[in-house]
Amino acid sequence: MSDLPNAAYKVLTAAQMAALEHDGVFAGAPIDLADGYIHLSTAEQVTETVDKHFAGQTHLHVAAVDLAVLCQAVKWEPSRGGQLFPHLYAALPLNAVFAYGPLERDADGVVRLPVAG
Repeated sequence: MSDLPNAAYKVLTAAQMAALEHDGVFAGAPIDLADGYIHLSTAEQVTETVDKHFAGQTHLHVAAVDLAVLCQAVKWEPSRGGQLFPHLYAALPLNAVFAYGPLERDADGVVRLPVAG
């Protein structure tokens, strides 16, 4: 499965982003806690994830996650439309996040991915 991406993305509310920064770890959003894993998306999936699960919400953030840091805690599982999604079966540590920032979209409505500087 070496053709799978090395990075995934987590959409967070402002409060969740602040907690990740302050605590150094994110245990999960209510849906993550209910499902037993933290939902992540690939670069190609993140816009649809935002449109489907965060419609109408403001003050969102996107965290870029280095999947290699998380090793075996990440499982690729089929979800929406049979697509493989990365699911994190552990808390998300801040040291696995290599970039983050406010959710922004380009002129076509595609979510801009955070860039590490």
